Amino acid sequence: MRTQVMAPRCPRPRSRAHLLLVAGLGIGLLAACGAGSTRAAAPESDKLQATAAPSSTTLAVSSLSLLDKASLTVLGQAVAYPAALPAQVSSGIVTLAPGAQTGLHRHEAPIYAYVLEGTVTVEYDGGITKAYSAGTAFMEAVGTAHNGRNLGGVPVRILTLYIGAQGVHNTVTLP
Repeated sequence: MRTQVMAPRCPRPRSRAHLLLVAGLGIGLLAACGAGSTRAAAPESDKLQATAAPSSTTLAVSSLSLLDKASLTVLGQAVAYPAALPAQVSSGIVTLAPGAQTGLHRHEAPIYAYVLEGTVTVEYDGGITKAYSAGTAFMEAVGTAHNGRNLGGVPVRILTLYIGAQGVHNTVTLP
């Protein structure tokens, strides 16, 4: 009797936001493992290739890079993973209604962020203000107080991926 190996079936994304969430999580997990953070681009032989399972058609594989091997945060800080163990990865979607703000806070661990909808304006300690629009991926500042605001007329939705460790707070609310 011959055993047939089949390619795994992945569920279809339910929406663009779902697809972006999955892509963001994959990128964040690669970053959490330190994959390629200081390497040059992978040679052709190292890249993912679709192969046909016996008796099946070739499966199409595509990739969309949202943030490629970032080593600095938006304020130019080197991305450094917490030394505490064990490592922990958390994710979520932050939603800000028009006129809403996050409140003053800081992060103790690296955070990958991807703006799904709208534009968020972030005011950082030291008088630095940056705006991030839908489709923007970035590594958020670590250890620096900041406040995100939705100055637009539509909700802001931000996928966040916290690359932390046990005992390290992802977000600390400030007075």
